[in-house]
Amino acid sequence: MILGISAYYHDSAAALVAEGSIIAAAQEERFTRIKHDYNFPVHAINYCLREANISLNDLDQIVFYEKPLLKFDRLLETYIGFAPKGLKSFVHAMPQWLKQKLHLPREIKKNLPDRWNKPIVFTSHHESHAASAFFPSPFEEAAILTMDGVGEWDTATVGVGERNRIQLLKSMHFPDSLGLLYSAFTYFCGFRVNSGEYKLMGLAPYGNPVFKDLILDTLIDLKEDGSFSLNLDYFNYCQGLTMTNDKFANLFGGPPRKSESVITDREINLASSIQAVTEEIVLRMARFTRDLSQKENLCISGGVALNCVANGKLLNEKIFKNIWIQPASGDAGGALGCALFTHYQLMENNRIPSPHDSMEGSFLGPKFENNEIRSFLDKNQIPNHFYSSEKELLKIICQFISKGKIIGWFQGRMEFGPRALGGRSIIGDARNSEMQTKMNLSIKFRESFRPFAPSILEEETSHFFDLDSPSPYMLLVAPIKNEIRRELTNEEKKAMKDSNLLARVKIDRSSIPAVTHVDYSARVQSVTEERNGRYYRLIREFRNSFKSPILVNTSFNVRGEPIVCTPQDAYRCFVSTDMDVLVLENFVLLKTEQPDESFKEKEKYISSFDLD
Repeated sequence: MILGISAYYHDSAAALVAEGSIIAAAQEERFTRIKHDYNFPVHAINYCLREANISLNDLDQIVFYEKPLLKFDRLLETYIGFAPKGLKSFVHAMPQWLKQKLHLPREIKKNLPDRWNKPIVFTSHHESHAASAFFPSPFEEAAILTMDGVGEWDTATVGVGERNRIQLLKSMHFPDSLGLLYSAFTYFCGFRVNSGEYKLMGLAPYGNPVFKDLILDTLIDLKEDGSFSLNLDYFNYCQGLTMTNDKFANLFGGPPRKSESVITDREINLASSIQAVTEEIVLRMARFTRDLSQKENLCISGGVALNCVANGKLLNEKIFKNIWIQPASGDAGGALGCALFTHYQLMENNRIPSPHDSMEGSFLGPKFENNEIRSFLDKNQIPNHFYSSEKELLKIICQFISKGKIIGWFQGRMEFGPRALGGRSIIGDARNSEMQTKMNLSIKFRESFRPFAPSILEEETSHFFDLDSPSPYMLLVAPIKNEIRRELTNEEKKAMKDSNLLARVKIDRSSIPAVTHVDYSARVQSVTEERNGRYYRLIREFRNSFKSPILVNTSFNVRGEPIVCTPQDAYRCFVSTDMDVLVLENFVLLKTEQPDESFKEKEKYISSFDLD
């Protein structure tokens, strides 16, 4: 058995692999309630061991997802190359490196729950990404493309996977990075780097790519194979504590947008422009990957692989016959990748691909049984209704959904990765024209322009979306079918030019307005009974009873908070938002029945999170 660990940079996580099967995987943030927690994943490790019912000494190997000495080499070389600039950044970074990150074997052993006397294995960052992409995939052989901010030196790699081995053939190096380029625009548009990229992607369809040519002419020298070099005169991330500088600001007409200030047409068009550039780069990289690898299947990982709009364009271009994307493509997935790399490549174990994939639907986190939930509810005297019959439970919940109620849905194992896939989800009726605004402003406490995803029965997907591939992990954006779109009135077309984003959001564009984005697209999750169990049966019941095979699905959390992990997390989020109903396995809680004192912490709850 092999334990993989990612830590100290972004989204710490642990993953446990036994005989090639993924036993458990979880991000540390879900346990500590600190979003993007980068500290050593003590809680995630303990969970993985509990799930397998083993102790630390039952493990064969412990693996870390990157090589700290190579990373330190890159940092030193970068600081020296920009000296005397970057002194402030250097002084800020060095204490943690000298105290902790340069001594990771010692730090890891010190933080483990028991004594570990064997060596710690270290894989490279992009080996971990590539392994997380290929080894769980359904392919015997495939091309591999990884894209992110930066690992040790690499920022993107092209490789191949065959049976139980991967080989990286080509790489792009820091400071030239698609992930960092996208993050620079995230920062400039007033969103937080490493979490606000989703916002930038969601904002892009509201604008026009009017800055695309300026970006390509001034900021980036793009080659036909998708590689590029950045004009570092406009960026500050090599030597400073910000992503961009004054020259970048002058190029785009003024300083960066301040967080929480009004989003102007400049930011909207910048989002559209960098998204267009990103899609062009990804398509060029993919064509080069196909030509170099001579494979018909593609596996993708790394933070850029979470750009589901670019993924949808890539699928539509038919560059590859099949595409598989790791659902935990960011640094958290590196914990899984390094464990799989060790099992297959270093230990030379045979690999038999699963017909779909071996991610178990990405349901790799903790599960809570009804008796545990009952104990929590009874101890806290929380009013509830218990349904021993799943059929009765699903009928009741579907009735609530049909009446416009918003449901907190907590069942089965927690998802691994950033997407809620029906284990820890907030759900509603996709046909309700008020649902998007209500969920954004009253439930999630986030920007009104951000779209929601549809969960749809996989067999019904082609009736609503132009999508000819399964999308189990909500990583593909596809157009809404013309048949269910509605023509905008002249007044609505005029409103689409309004500088007020909310005015544009509130326009119904299809028969499923709550999940139809401004450009008639949707981030689709196709749901099957084999993968999604009770969640599939819920949507099937909704189709049978109310003639719609689609639900709105968003992650069970508020802005600034990680997705909920425990029944306690779920209840706290439920009473502190405008959710109407909470489903904890077979228990149903109604907001109208909760005691008044349970709401007293609402203001404190919301203000306790950094809403940037």
